[in-house]
Amino acid sequence: MAEPYKFELVSPERLLISEQVESVVIPGTEGEMTVMAKHAPVMTTVKPGVVTVKPVSGPEQRYVVFGGFADILPEGCTLLAESAVAVKDIDRADLARRIQEAKEDVSDARDDESRTKAEQFLAQLTTLEGAILPA
Repeated sequence: MAEPYKFELVSPERLLISEQVESVVIPGTEGEMTVMAKHAPVMTTVKPGVVTVKPVSGPEQRYVVFGGFADILPEGCTLLAESAVAVKDIDRADLARRIQEAKEDVSDARDDESRTKAEQFLAQLTTLEGAILPA
């Protein structure tokens, strides 16, 4: 059994989880990373994706995050999400709305840099939709 450590997932609306966990998988912008106790200190940005939490007791929990950043220390990890919701509570209409807004952002982009960022965000949302919602 892995050594437990404190994990918190916070969105602007509320604290979603604050408990002792064995591990957390975070969708960092540079790739997915598994965080465990005594992890080297890191601060990373988070892309839209699924955060998988393995609590010390109880079943694995999954949360969808729409960006943010994670502060990782040897004794704990705090993920501050722009927006977050438990996978089981995902609102299909809300995700469809976010995808539509991202498509509009691609169309409305005024330069190549803005268009590239909007296209990347749209691709992340579309991948996320495929990963969490049944066909």
